[in-house]
Amino acid sequence: MERMKYGRKIIQLLLFLLFLWALHRQYHFSTKKLQKVHRCWFVDTQSKELELSDWFSPSEYMNLSTTSWSAPVVWDGTFNEEVLEEYYEKHKITVGLTVFAVGRYIDYYLKKFILSADEFFMVGHKVIIYVLIDDFSRMPWIQLHPLRSIKVFEIKREKRWQDISMMRMKAISEHVMDHIQYEVDFLFCMDVDQIFIRKYGLETLGESVAQLHAYWYKQDPIVVPYERSELSEAYIPFGMGDFYYHAAVFGGTPIQVLDIARECLKGIMNDKKNSIEAVWHDESHLNKYFFLHKPTKLLSPEYCWDFTKTDVPFIYNIKLVWAKKDYEHLRVTV
Repeated sequence: MERMKYGRKIIQLLLFLLFLWALHRQYHFSTKKLQKVHRCWFVDTQSKELELSDWFSPSEYMNLSTTSWSAPVVWDGTFNEEVLEEYYEKHKITVGLTVFAVGRYIDYYLKKFILSADEFFMVGHKVIIYVLIDDFSRMPWIQLHPLRSIKVFEIKREKRWQDISMMRMKAISEHVMDHIQYEVDFLFCMDVDQIFIRKYGLETLGESVAQLHAYWYKQDPIVVPYERSELSEAYIPFGMGDFYYHAAVFGGTPIQVLDIARECLKGIMNDKKNSIEAVWHDESHLNKYFFLHKPTKLLSPEYCWDFTKTDVPFIYNIKLVWAKKDYEHLRVTV
């Protein structure tokens, strides 16, 4: 009888050891991995969330460094780069940058844009540049620095430049939905006819980021070129509005950018059904979006400046500039 009990215990012990062996085979437990899990847990539970006051200091010399809804307006001198770098050194991120290049814009602007982004955009952090192009064969070969990569996607060619401008929102929403949202932590969408000239860094990251327009940032909303036709989905009534935003730059988290692009596309398509075209096309719809859904961060005109404007106060440290425009030649439909 004792021998049977002893045998049963041996069998149970062997079964238990077999169970542990199988568990080890499936999950590959190791001391190092357990230490890694503990370290990840420790960092996630003990690290302090980055607060606005940790890195942002509104300037007393500027009239515009915080909005009425308490969103920061980022100017040179309002942010602590060292604090931001230290935080994101512990919280690794990947930043996406979409650029839309079609027709003659490919040959005129694309290579310069990518080369300048490679040098100045999110230096020291992982970046994926998404090129949306209507002729894959004209994509220039560019050797990038470490931590940078390019993904190229061919898009449908539109007949009118106005349609090209508006259908950008369709292409962005499709690609964010299909893959970009799984690949990056933050995403910027930019026009190709721009050039980075200084470091464009972590201070620009946010949930929903809007760019103040270089021509209209000091103007009262009553005079800015919002869509004023009540028939358009982009309509903003006189006396309403906050700022005029430039569609050449917007960004945020991938989910937020997806919402921006989808809502703008919805407005554009509803207008098209009614044979309506907003005064500034996708930019009008973007301004309507940010009027209804306030951005969580605004970038000063230093982050998208026109060098033909001179002797302007508070514009000291320009990061991104408009490339020379030649619309008469570039906007010819080919």
